[in-house]
Amino acid sequence: MLEAVQEMSVGSIPDEDIIRKFKRENAWGLCTSVDLRDCDPATIRDPEQLRRFIIDLCDLIDMHRFGEPTIIHFGPNDKVAGYSMTQLIETSLISGHFANATSAAYLDIFSCKEYGPKKTAEFCRAFFGARSMTYTAVLRY
Repeated sequence: MLEAVQEMSVGSIPDEDIIRKFKRENAWGLCTSVDLRDCDPATIRDPEQLRRFIIDLCDLIDMHRFGEPTIIHFGPNDKVAGYSMTQLIETSLISGHFANATSAAYLDIFSCKEYGPKKTAEFCRAFFGARSMTYTAVLRY
């Protein structure tokens, strides 16, 4: 069963309430999807910046990285070309794709350990210099 706890609006449910719900209902996991628009083009096109993002994000939400991140530039056409990245964490996975043509980023943070979705989304927005952001947090059972 999936239940949206925060959708398309920043700040409608505080992180503390989501974490309490996660614990109270014994959720199996928490997934936050973050869509960023008008990111800094130089940042989303730099694999070293993407590596730094992964490390800093994992530190922020207290997730232990499992191995090194995978960061690969590809895409069959200009519409979707850009870097994609994955980082295994001991409690699941962080992934993302960065679209060169639109300077957009699409990130997913999934973990069986609780974390603050709003804090996470705001960090992503600031790191990539995005002018706008939407995010959705979903508890998974």
